[in-house]
Amino acid sequence: MEDAIASLQHDELKFMGNKIHPIAFRLGPVYTWTSRWFAQGKRYQDLLASDVKIRRALMLKLKPAGIARIEIERSINKINLTLFVSRPGVVIGRGGTGLEDLKKYVITDLLKIKDDGKNVSKVELKVEAVKEPNADAYLVAVNIADQLVRRMPAKRVIKQAVEKMMAAGAKGAKVRLGGRINGAEIARVEHTQAGVLPLSSIKEKVDFASYPAHTRSGYIGVKVWICHS
Repeated sequence: MEDAIASLQHDELKFMGNKIHPIAFRLGPVYTWTSRWFAQGKRYQDLLASDVKIRRALMLKLKPAGIARIEIERSINKINLTLFVSRPGVVIGRGGTGLEDLKKYVITDLLKIKDDGKNVSKVELKVEAVKEPNADAYLVAVNIADQLVRRMPAKRVIKQAVEKMMAAGAKGAKVRLGGRINGAEIARVEHTQAGVLPLSSIKEKVDFASYPAHTRSGYIGVKVWICHS
């Protein structure tokens, strides 16, 4: 019995390193924070809840534009939102009308600021184009999840995804699926990897994202790792 417990503890210690979030592990040396502001006490709670609300709403609303991430920067009386999208034309719209409508939506619906003509300058929206969608972990994960929902063969989907990431200039790439893959009764894990993926090296720029695929048979978790050269 003691030998069995010791063996289990050894296995847990052996896989502990896999639980570290690759981006959180590299905050500072490689990546910066996606929310940049300072607050204390109750104000910290309010601003954090506001950031979560803004991200959830905009990630859902701008999914057709291929949104990858949102950076929020706050000063005393100004909020800067930077949207990283693969199709910026969908967000900007004709003559910039789409961007203005989005700005009003953020001010009135998300931040609950009364639009009296004075508060419009408090929110600044900037759109940045993601030049290579196949080199962004979040966009790749969303694309894989969408294909799994359309009942595409899982092995072919993840193999093609890894090939596209490597063709986009990645040093290494890995895709991991977990759940009732292809409608199987018993959940399992499948993964495909190519190239070099040094998860322990802080200096290496490793992008990571996870996204759920809502299939008919249940959830399938999609995880993507990309090591940029």
